[in-house]
Amino acid sequence: MEKEVTVIIGSPNDKEHLLPLEEKLNELNISYSVEVYSAHRNLPELLEFLKTNKTKIYVTAAGLAAALPGVVASQVKEPVIGVPICVGTLNGIDALLAILQMPKGVPIATMGLGKQGMINAALLCGRILNK
Repeated sequence: MEKEVTVIIGSPNDKEHLLPLEEKLNELNISYSVEVYSAHRNLPELLEFLKTNKTKIYVTAAGLAAALPGVVASQVKEPVIGVPICVGTLNGIDALLAILQMPKGVPIATMGLGKQGMINAALLCGRILNK
């Protein structure tokens, strides 16, 4: 069965940050899967996954340089929601700016930092899906 939302993170270490997102998606009865693909470490595998994956919305969570949301948005037609993860020296500000400032043609709905960003990503999925 096709999942309504595909959540992509760049590292298994990022999984802990997804708890508020997953709780809210479950509360809204939105089906989802969580995938681990790095735009830096395994780009060919990510691109192959995006060619074959069936979903309605992508949620991408990334920290530091946060290339993942932009790569995903450049490859798919479905909506992409980017959530910056609060890590690194700048505690997520660098990720926020990287996700926010995409070139034309690479649209991403950028959420805020921290728990509220994860919750708002799930709520936006609900609005897109009319749930």
